[in-house]
Amino acid sequence: MTAERLTGQQIVDAGLDGWGLLNFYGLHRLHARIHTGDFSRGHRVAERIAAAAEERAHEVEIDLRPSRVDVRLCSPSVGGVSSVDVELARQVSAIAADVGAELECRTVSQIELGLDTPDQDRLGPFWAAVYGGDYTDPGECADVVDHGQAMPPIWFQRSGSEEPRQRFHPDIYIDPAQARPRIDAALAAGGTLVSDAAAPTFWVLADPDGNRVCLATWQGGRY
Repeated sequence: MTAERLTGQQIVDAGLDGWGLLNFYGLHRLHARIHTGDFSRGHRVAERIAAAAEERAHEVEIDLRPSRVDVRLCSPSVGGVSSVDVELARQVSAIAADVGAELECRTVSQIELGLDTPDQDRLGPFWAAVYGGDYTDPGECADVVDHGQAMPPIWFQRSGSEEPRQRFHPDIYIDPAQARPRIDAALAAGGTLVSDAAAPTFWVLADPDGNRVCLATWQGGRY
């Protein structure tokens, strides 16, 4: 396979069990969580994943925690996920299976913050300052970004100056298979479905006080 960007459907067709395609800082990436149970086993798993990536001269993002390892894969040079990432994901899955660790994406999500405002230039520099980041030029992945990509990106949604609206709302990116379970759980917890007009790209939900959140997936968009 050539190293070119794959579509979302091509990634689905690859049959990567336990991997989700989520947007993170402007790039769609393969995400998986490996439940290792303890730090020592997690460290060994992380070392093996790093070695596998190094053999392919490919980058991998690894987040090592006391009981789990989170893995993100993408090819920035092609603007998303390539065949190299798919093959490396298969190798990571094999490493997890070899040590008897569960690999899944049910509990994985990424968050962005949207801020309603009629004047983003008035607010952007402030949020960049408290982030220690940049208020970016149009066309970047978001309007305010953290250099270390540890904080969720912020984007500004233009609104009028008079209508009463929620100011901040989170956009939570999840695997498409998790959309319905999360929506059902949110409704059972007292929430409401505000709109599914843009589904499956995103659903708008509100908590019992009317605060809104968007559950988003790669489906229905441009990927």
